[in-house]
Amino acid sequence: MIYITRKERFNAAHRLFRPEWSDEKNREVFGKCSNPLWHGHNYTLYVTVKGAVNPETGFLINLSHLSEIINQVIIEKVDHRNLNLEVDFMKGQLVSTENLAKAFWEQLKPPVRDLGAELHCIKVIETENNYVEYFGY
Repeated sequence: MIYITRKERFNAAHRLFRPEWSDEKNREVFGKCSNPLWHGHNYTLYVTVKGAVNPETGFLINLSHLSEIINQVIIEKVDHRNLNLEVDFMKGQLVSTENLAKAFWEQLKPPVRDLGAELHCIKVIETENNYVEYFGY
């Protein structure tokens, strides 16, 4: 089994909050990340796929094709956007990095499979100190 990873970047704003909670309760639970005027991050996204090497090409997957899919399915929808308000697949969800990773997995799983590979891991780096890895379980 071979594993290969593609790295992409995007910038986006979000707010961690529960609308049914008061501003005080949101600040207590989410701290400055619940700022009613939003806040942003320079995210890094790693998409790792796995599978067998194609003997004709020597590739597991053409990384140019993987990059195109990541950009079409994820980056074009999230880059320079408000994740809470503008991203269809995040509607109705708390926009945490954990939930972003899970949503990215769900968005990428079918087109990656169509390329002849399987998703192994979605890694979303939110800050230099915080990142999430999701393995689809």
